[in-house]
Amino acid sequence: MDMAQAERARQPGPGRKRLSARDWADAALAAISERGLAAVAVEPLAARLGTTKGSFYWHFTNREALIEAALGRWEEIRTEEIITAMESEPDPGKRLRTLFARVTASAAEDPLEVSLLATAAHPQVALVLRRVTERRVGYVARLFEELGFPPDQARQRGLLAYTSYLGHTQLSHAVPQALPVGAERGDYLESVIDNLLRRA
Repeated sequence: MDMAQAERARQPGPGRKRLSARDWADAALAAISERGLAAVAVEPLAARLGTTKGSFYWHFTNREALIEAALGRWEEIRTEEIITAMESEPDPGKRLRTLFARVTASAAEDPLEVSLLATAAHPQVALVLRRVTERRVGYVARLFEELGFPPDQARQRGLLAYTSYLGHTQLSHAVPQALPVGAERGDYLESVIDNLLRRA
């Protein structure tokens, strides 16, 4: 494709908006959520977005670049934006409880996290999962430190909180009937945090 063809492909057709790299990344994330990493393919995504492959190649050199952008969006949306939102609450205990309730509810509604964990052997996914896991555990550990736990205990409790979240996420998609619902769900999540906050 020469430069003139690329520019024509980039221009939106009648009734179409110009797509950004973020539009493509978000569409790739939606595909991963629905059918796993294998669903990230240029032609189906172009059809989903109502555009042509030329739009894809304007923003990305190949599929791997799109996967990297999609994983970056996941990291931004599901980790950094959530942490930023939590920081408006000055009380670390309330932050911890709100965070746990919010992320477990979100993960139960969207299988994206489970889909990514299922492809953890993929090099690009593995790299982001390691980074996201360290960021999340580190943030929760910091909350425990703010609540007065020594750094080593805070780290252990942060890791335990995160493994509780991952277990809850897996069950919510694999065996949802095993988990409490309604008011019992809230009581259960509160009891998890209560146990994590219990001092010897």
